[in-house]
Amino acid sequence: MSAIDTVRRNKTVIQEILCGDRRLILNKVRERSLITKREYNNLKSINKEDEEGHVVELVDKIMNKGEDTCQGFLDLLQTDEDIKSTYPELKKIHLKAPCLLSKPIQACSSEINIDESQRGKEDNQYPLNSEPTGLCVIINNENFTQSTTRSGTDKDTQSLAEVFSWLGFRVLMCKDLTKDQMDRALKCFASVSSLSQLQEFSVKEWNSIGFTDLQAAPKHGDAFICCILSHGEKGAVLGCDGQALSIKQITQTFKASDQSTLTGKPKVFLIQACQGSQRQARVLFEDLQADGYSLSIPEEADVLVAIATVEDCVSFRHIKHGSWFIQSVCQHLKEGCPRGEDITTILHRVNNEVAQKETAIARGIAKQMPEVRFTLRKNLVLSPH
Repeated sequence: MSAIDTVRRNKTVIQEILCGDRRLILNKVRERSLITKREYNNLKSINKEDEEGHVVELVDKIMNKGEDTCQGFLDLLQTDEDIKSTYPELKKIHLKAPCLLSKPIQACSSEINIDESQRGKEDNQYPLNSEPTGLCVIINNENFTQSTTRSGTDKDTQSLAEVFSWLGFRVLMCKDLTKDQMDRALKCFASVSSLSQLQEFSVKEWNSIGFTDLQAAPKHGDAFICCILSHGEKGAVLGCDGQALSIKQITQTFKASDQSTLTGKPKVFLIQACQGSQRQARVLFEDLQADGYSLSIPEEADVLVAIATVEDCVSFRHIKHGSWFIQSVCQHLKEGCPRGEDITTILHRVNNEVAQKETAIARGIAKQMPEVRFTLRKNLVLSPH
């Protein structure tokens, strides 16, 4: 059993015990460098009414940081004298995660294998070395001229901002844009326009407490994320004026060129919008199993588009808790990124989770099936910062 699994299995009892002195455990995990100074300050100042709420946030943070951090956390709980004296109940639970290496490794051969393995991993993975990792642009269309409101979309926006900020992206947001404004704003972001050119779109930037006015012009890093939350129709998303902007036009705004700073870099588009008016019915089943190298790249390369639903069908959104698709994306990014999973693996899990959901409608039970298509040439692995 891994360290993450050990923490998860004992999570409830660990949290109950650590509630006895939340400040001590918070200070200890900071001393061991299991969390950063920024994370420490955020956890210390979160707005929770009870001790349990603070401890739950801390343990969740530890689990989201991956296997090594969880192992360090378990070591802390078992070896630190202050911890053992303050929380004697910890002795009653089994916190040891077994070592995964059952055979000794020979030093000379391991050095060769590790080097070759690392080199192969780097060749097959997009390098994400910039700081910040890149831009995450969110277009959040909530209020439409037809007097309709997409209630719950602000929840999706906040979830996306939190997770991509955690993954090292600078998160920018525009709200309630018409079709033409969406088109112009995306062209501005593609070319990284000046601050004055972006003022038309009232761009906000995410920080730890929410969205505030944009203070500095954006710059591209090693990856680009574009999230569009709106109504939609087949192959398109709608501006708040009800006019359609095709998804193809959106992605082609960022296609590779000799001038683009995003050429050769991954560009991910997350689209939360219906793609028609049909509702997907459920189907019950018993058992269903499912050469050369070029120095140039096609202009359509390095793109991933994940849409909440397949063509012609609706997607579902809770008016308080957000949409099925976006909430699943954010949750699986939180779980998969610390494990080093690439984004296509994570989106496979999203597809499976959303596909299992269902809702009651007038004509029976409706389902939703997200769709992912990509021209990525390498693995895209996003890491917490």
